[in-house]
Amino acid sequence: MTDTLEAVETEAEASARRAVPWNVVVWDDPVNLMTYVSYVFRSYFGFGADEAERLMLCVHHEGRAVVATGAREAMERHVEAMHGYGLQATLQRSGS
Repeated sequence: MTDTLEAVETEAEASARRAVPWNVVVWDDPVNLMTYVSYVFRSYFGFGADEAERLMLCVHHEGRAVVATGAREAMERHVEAMHGYGLQATLQRSGS
């Protein structure tokens, strides 16, 4: 018989895993205008005009921008909201 060992996650390990922040990444697409992307960043996230413009330019020139970082559940809601605005967005573990 083969003995199998099951890894038991301790409460401290589970808490540490949940504490790792997650990023909302908005991706460039050929559909949305730069002014619209900047508008979404201002209206949804509450960024000032300069920060919204900076992030929009990151999306445009680099193909992506991290627009929010935090707990997974909250970041999942932000990703869904970006989809509702017609933007391409994904969730990514911070540091990945």
